[in-house]
Amino acid sequence: MRRVLLLVLVALLAVAVFLPAVYFLNQAESDSASSDFFFGVSFGGDSVSQAKLLIDKVKRYTNLFVVNSWEINGAANETLLNEVCEYAINAGLSVMVYFNFVYYNYTWDLGNIYNASSWDLLGVSPWHIQWLNQAMEKWGNKYLGVYLYDEPGGTQIDLGYWDGTPMTGEPPTTFVNVTTHSQAAANYTASLRQSGSMKHITNTSIPDAVKSKVPVFTSDYALYWFDYLGGYDAVFVQLGGTAGDDSKIQQIALCRGAAAAQNKQWGAIFTWTYNEPPYLENAEDLLKDMTMAYQAGATYLIVFNHPYNSTDNPYGILSEAHFSAMEQFWSQTRNSPRDTSNGDQELVAFVLPKDYGWGMRNVADNIWGLWPADEKASLIWENMNRLIDKYGI
Repeated sequence: MRRVLLLVLVALLAVAVFLPAVYFLNQAESDSASSDFFFGVSFGGDSVSQAKLLIDKVKRYTNLFVVNSWEINGAANETLLNEVCEYAINAGLSVMVYFNFVYYNYTWDLGNIYNASSWDLLGVSPWHIQWLNQAMEKWGNKYLGVYLYDEPGGTQIDLGYWDGTPMTGEPPTTFVNVTTHSQAAANYTASLRQSGSMKHITNTSIPDAVKSKVPVFTSDYALYWFDYLGGYDAVFVQLGGTAGDDSKIQQIALCRGAAAAQNKQWGAIFTWTYNEPPYLENAEDLLKDMTMAYQAGATYLIVFNHPYNSTDNPYGILSEAHFSAMEQFWSQTRNSPRDTSNGDQELVAFVLPKDYGWGMRNVADNIWGLWPADEKASLIWENMNRLIDKYGI
C-alpha cells in the first residue's frame, strides 16, 4: 500500500511541472474573454424557408443561430447562406456558420483533385474566403465565426486519426510512426493547425487567406485540451446520450479546465440521446442540463437540431416541449443570472499526466485511439469519480 501511495505521489509531482491537461473547478468560471452569453439552436435543414421558420420560432428567447446545413453552407455560391444570416441578424440574433472544410483557391496542384480548374469541373466556386471577409466587415460582432470540422478529438479516439482519408484516396499517415503519447499529441495539434481550412481562416500571412483572423469553434467529446492547442478559440462539450450526471460533470470539467488553463472560451452543445426518433433527451432533462452547463460558466449553449426528415414537424427534431424548456431557461438566465463574482472560492484541480490523450468515457477507453488503457487509467478513474462525488460541478 505504501508503495502504491509513493508511486501516486511521485506521479503527481512529476506531472505538476507541466501545464495541466485538465482542471476541475468547483466554481462557475467568469467568462474572462467575453462578458456575453450566447444561447441558441443549430439549423440542420436544407432550405431557407425552414431556417426562417425556426428563427421566427426561437428569436424571442435565444440570441444565437448556428447555420449547420450542408445544402446551404456547401452550396455552389453564397446566396442562400447570405439570406439565412441576414434574416437571423435582422431578428436580433448572432450567427455562427458550420463548414466541414473551407473552399479556397489552391496555389498548387494536388493530382487531379484540387487545382485552379477543378472548381469549374465540380460546378462550385471557392467562395468561402471572400464570404468570410465580407461577413466580418458587414456584420461585425454579430458574426461570431466558423464552426470548423466536428468532433476531431472524439474521432481521433475512436478511429486513430481525426482527419479522415485524404482527397488523394491514400490512407491517413499522420500517426503511422507514432510511438509515444507526446508524439501523438504533437502530431494531433500540428495536423489541426496546419490543415488547409484552419490555416486559411487563422493565418492571414499565407496566400488566399482571410484578411483578419476568424474565430474558430468546434464541438467534441474528448481531447478538449488538445483541440485548443490545435487552434480553436472555443470548444463545445457534447452533452447528451444516456450517461448520468457524473459523466456530464466530468466532460464539462475536462472542457472547462482546458479552456480556463489556456485562457479560452468554452460551451456546450446538447446532442442526440438516441439514434432514432425522438433523438434528443426529453424537455425536463434538457432544461436540467442547460442549467447545469450555464451555472458551470459556459459562454455558449447550443441545442442541436438535425435531421429534418419528418413531415409532421416543420422544426426538425425539436418539439413544443423542447421550445418551452428553452424559453423557461432563457427566462431564468434573465431573471436570475449566474454569480461570477465569488472569486474567493477555492479552486479544485485534478491534474492528468502530460499528453495523456485518454478518451475517459469509461475505465477501459483507449489512449489517442492508438493504445489500450494503461495502468494509470484505473487509478485516475477511481480518484476522478471520487472527487466528482465530493465536489460536483
